[in-house]
Amino acid sequence: MIRKIVNTKPGIYLTILRLSLGMVIFAHGAQKMLGWFGGYGFTGTIHAFSQYMNFSAPVTVSVIFVEFFGSIMLITGLLTRVAALGIFGLFIGILTHTAGNNSGFFMNWEGIAKPEGLEYFFLVLGMALALLAGGGGSFSLDSKISSSNNNN
Repeated sequence: MIRKIVNTKPGIYLTILRLSLGMVIFAHGAQKMLGWFGGYGFTGTIHAFSQYMNFSAPVTVSVIFVEFFGSIMLITGLLTRVAALGIFGLFIGILTHTAGNNSGFFMNWEGIAKPEGLEYFFLVLGMALALLAGGGGSFSLDSKISSSNNNN
């Protein structure tokens, strides 16, 4: 089972995709977990998600863990498919939660129009699906684990 999870396709393209998605998601996870980049931190995020979005503490903790630990897994390339699946599921949940908000397609870079667009979410979903299909790439811990398993 672990061989199927860590097996990866060769090439740098998956590494680039994995690092790009991992770094973007890490910033959001660090806001929620550590309070970095202007975030609320762990307890502040739980409170804010409860107050403003009516999320339970277990749901909020799941969001924090997927974003924070999932992004670290992506950056290191450790269990890339597991992390990508978690991020994919999280962003499906976000889309489901925001779909009724009359969101347009384009992001609101100027802050004039409300609400925000959905294009970012589609990019994340596409990147996560590509990593689910291909794995972590040549320069990942998955690749090292897969190589050592093949030598045994």
